[in-house]
Amino acid sequence: MSSVTVRRTDFDLKPFMVSNDWVAVAQILSVLVPYGALWAAAYAMHDAAPWLLVPIAGLMVLFLSRSFALMHDCGHYSLFRRPWVNRAVGFLLGVVNGLPQYPWSRGHAYHHKYNGNWERYRGPAVVASVEQFRAMSPLCQRLYTALRHPLMLLPGGFFYLVVKSRVQLLCGLLWYVPHLVACVWRRDWRGIFAYKSKFWYTTGEFWDLLGNNICVLGTWYFCGELMGHGFFWALYAPMITVTAAIFICVFYIQHNFPQSYAHRDEGWSSVRGSLEGSSYLKLPGILNWFTADIGYHNVHHLCERIPNYRLAACHRANAHLLEGVKVLRIRDIPTCCGYILWDAARDRLTTVEDFRRSNSLAGQDAALA
Repeated sequence: MSSVTVRRTDFDLKPFMVSNDWVAVAQILSVLVPYGALWAAAYAMHDAAPWLLVPIAGLMVLFLSRSFALMHDCGHYSLFRRPWVNRAVGFLLGVVNGLPQYPWSRGHAYHHKYNGNWERYRGPAVVASVEQFRAMSPLCQRLYTALRHPLMLLPGGFFYLVVKSRVQLLCGLLWYVPHLVACVWRRDWRGIFAYKSKFWYTTGEFWDLLGNNICVLGTWYFCGELMGHGFFWALYAPMITVTAAIFICVFYIQHNFPQSYAHRDEGWSSVRGSLEGSSYLKLPGILNWFTADIGYHNVHHLCERIPNYRLAACHRANAHLLEGVKVLRIRDIPTCCGYILWDAARDRLTTVEDFRRSNSLAGQDAALA
């Protein structure tokens, strides 16, 4: 199968674009009930059998990963039939994950709109082009490479879920103060509510960010008072860090891999972006459940309105059109993490090692000439 000749209309997608509220409710309960029970078990066991905290925390990471995947579905309005239910449940799961769901989902929608168009969207790690990397000083090149090392997923994950949204709201409000003072000085009462910030794009994003921060900080304080702040953060901080690292990694490798479709704006194809710029991450069944079948990423990009509980069936129904997609396994993760440069001239991703090897060969050819 050549994805160049395949059209979106060739796929049988419509039968799978049907949300089922009962299935969705069961999925939400399958996360929130065990997640809450594990917190209760951890608190009950932390004095009597502290060694049990490690496996309990491991299970909490898995259930929290599933909650993130379900929040992602809410952002695509695919988990439930009604948009407002997706928004409400998405907000709840955003509080569970420490992330304002609505602003996140709008940014994620931009990624879907331009998947495979690396001139417009460079991925969560903001991948530099080969030309940009070549123009960096040796020190900046080393810093760029170090910041994208897989080990940086851990501090990066903690910042992403615990720190970023709090700083984002604080900075936005601090920037609002001069605007507020200026409006009061000019008696421009309407202008008070016409504030635009670089920390959020719409009023709706601001209210979701504010509401999320109030609920998240309130939940953290309540849990700390209930269980002890030291115990709560000793368990919560590493758990949320590992969860974020897992999902950032999964998202990253499903787009950054050898031969991934990484095109310029001109001539870009959204269908090729879905089929060649998204992989099929083949996971064991239990991990498919905990990640809500996000491994079927090519199908998800073909049609984001397909809920997670129909992705596998859609993949099977269209298997004859998906024979050429990139199949990844867990053992491929280290290799994929190395693709941190975009070669715009060749419409592909590359590694720093390949870049330096090409530069060395080019230098040898120039010397011989």
